[in-house]
Amino acid sequence: MLQVNKPSSEINRGYAEAEHSTQTLTSYVDIIRRQFPTIVAIVSACVVLALLYLFTAAPQFTSTASMVIDTRKVQLFQQQSVLGDVAVDSATVETQVEILKSENISLAVIRDLHLIEDPEFTGSGGGVIGSVLGFITGLFSDGHASSEFEQTRKALGVFEKNRTIKRLGLTYVMEIGYTSKDPAKAAKIANAIADSYIVDQLEAKYQATRRASVWLQDRIKELRTQASAAQKAVVDFKTANNIVDAGGRLMNEQQLAEVNSQLIMAHAATAEAKARMDRINDILKQEIPDASVADALKNDTIVKLRGQYVDMASKESIWAMKYGSDHLAAVNLRRQMAEIKKNIVDELKRIQESYKSDYDIAVTREESIKGSLANVVSESQLTNQAQVQLRELDSNAQSYQAMYDNFLQRYMESVQQQSFPITEARVISAATQPLVKSYPKSLIVLAGSLFGGLILAFGAAMARELTDKVFRTTGQVEDVLGANCIAILPALGAAAALGLGEKMRSGKLTSKGNPQPDLLRYVVDNPLSRFAEAVRSVKVAIDLNSIVRENRVLATTSTLPNEGKSTLSTNLAQLIAHGGARVILIDADLRNPSLSRALVPDAKIGLVDVVGQKARLEDALVLDPETKLSILPAGTTSKLLHTNEILASKAMHALVTELRSKFDYVVLDMPPMAPVVDVRVTSSFVDSYVFVVEWGRTKIDVVRHNLRGSPEIQDKLLGVVLNKADTKVLARYESYHGRYYYQKYYARYGYVE
Repeated sequence: MLQVNKPSSEINRGYAEAEHSTQTLTSYVDIIRRQFPTIVAIVSACVVLALLYLFTAAPQFTSTASMVIDTRKVQLFQQQSVLGDVAVDSATVETQVEILKSENISLAVIRDLHLIEDPEFTGSGGGVIGSVLGFITGLFSDGHASSEFEQTRKALGVFEKNRTIKRLGLTYVMEIGYTSKDPAKAAKIANAIADSYIVDQLEAKYQATRRASVWLQDRIKELRTQASAAQKAVVDFKTANNIVDAGGRLMNEQQLAEVNSQLIMAHAATAEAKARMDRINDILKQEIPDASVADALKNDTIVKLRGQYVDMASKESIWAMKYGSDHLAAVNLRRQMAEIKKNIVDELKRIQESYKSDYDIAVTREESIKGSLANVVSESQLTNQAQVQLRELDSNAQSYQAMYDNFLQRYMESVQQQSFPITEARVISAATQPLVKSYPKSLIVLAGSLFGGLILAFGAAMARELTDKVFRTTGQVEDVLGANCIAILPALGAAAALGLGEKMRSGKLTSKGNPQPDLLRYVVDNPLSRFAEAVRSVKVAIDLNSIVRENRVLATTSTLPNEGKSTLSTNLAQLIAHGGARVILIDADLRNPSLSRALVPDAKIGLVDVVGQKARLEDALVLDPETKLSILPAGTTSKLLHTNEILASKAMHALVTELRSKFDYVVLDMPPMAPVVDVRVTSSFVDSYVFVVEWGRTKIDVVRHNLRGSPEIQDKLLGVVLNKADTKVLARYESYHGRYYYQKYYARYGYVE
């Protein structure tokens, strides 16, 4: 290994660990830079698909109508409703939204607008995509015509897919939208949905009211019969128990009240008559009743006689004083006064008899009323016992009558409501013909395609990064293999082809599978090329490693065939020889000596013959006249079975020892490590190995497995060369290895590609 460069690699690795956080942040940027063409291609494809969709998709228009549940209308007619409407709440509005989404409304609109006859609902749909889907569907159909039911269900599916019903926030407003290719049709269908909903609600209320009316009729008949029977039972019971109702009261109760009242009055009259009789008896005890008694009696005769008596008494007193008490006039006056007194007494006795008669009558009437009261009380006691059952019958009759009246009123209201239908919903904003398409939205589609393309592209980039298990950078070589990447050789396919025209016309190219002569001499023909400069970096690594140990016998190998090890070994030998050193190039790939076939196809003897001591070394060498490079071909190898034994033989060791004394550098072109084991047996006489890895193709795990399985090779590994690198792509991984840096900086020193 190149021990001189190892500390530098460790310093760089330590610096990388210190800057790990920064690298973590920039790792995604590096991925984007490396996978930029893939990202651009995927994003462009997504945008192109979006543009293609926008150009081919049929435009669609959405028209919207707004409908509200009018709570004031519900409250206005709620008392008149037979069905007992309740106040509108949030759950009720959500229920109406689901009713709007129901198939009944949708089928009503389809039926009213004859949508099954519209190709938009029963056809394959418009646009290129719809035509393609219709064609594909037609290939798998059995060819028979769809029935009306099938057409209706198909139209229903299209209708429900394009219809939108939603509630606006927490309001009572519902938004009805429909999307169609025809703006006028979209507005017409949106308005038809609202109309169908209102008609459906009216029809539902009418049918419910009608059913309620029929039920009420039957119930009214039943209640009428029950009320009549209850009233008849009351009348029959009154008749059977001799209960008469007069003025809202029972007859015996009324009689009892009247007799009781009469008894009170009779008792008062008796007391009054007795008082008058007692008074007249007291008056009779007086000789001449005084004026107060006369006035109390209010009798004109007594009053008149009393007046006469007083006048005569006055005269008698005057004449007695004047003429004496025995005077005839006085005597006559006293006689007249006695006559008047007798008349007064007689009148009082007559009045006494009258008062006594009135008193007797009052007593008799009072006794009679008391007898009648006793009879009425007796009858009332008998009636009260029947009144308990009568009140029960009467209450039952009144209940049936009230129910009958209530149901009769409800029935009349239902009849009126049938002729006055009302619904809580009304359209507050009718759908109009939209002027701008609602779908597809160009900006949203393009933005979505761009965003989706970026996500898809980044995912693809990450997938490519995760699945890219090949060597592309020097850092990968150092981290995975623990070896220095001493050079990156650009691919020479296009550049070398510029100088092959003449040889192609002359037919001097070798057979397919062998290295082309122009590639094997590229450093000589193009000394100022980037490839030649990269080979020089290999030469510098060899020289620097010579400070640590002798580094004269070099071997180039690879993991798999066709990775360019023969091209590198030949150009390296040509470069060193062209610089004036003594160099010998040995084709040690005895299984497939492609280098021999390309450089000296006519050679008859070679390495096999020299090791087998069948020919001398001087006879087998071929000298390049321009660079003075000595070439030892492989020789005849077609019948060899154990090539590893030849390379591990003492004769091979002796040959290499002899070449060390005659040449400054011995370059061995070895076979690949994966197919054969020949390389491993050469570690005893090889100073350093140059391991060639094809850039972007050789798998990391394959190289790592072969080197780990060959510790003797790994111990003498000078470094790794990445071959056939695409400089355009390499710039995305390591910009300082890209073509831009090469052309910008190295061209100043005369280097050309």
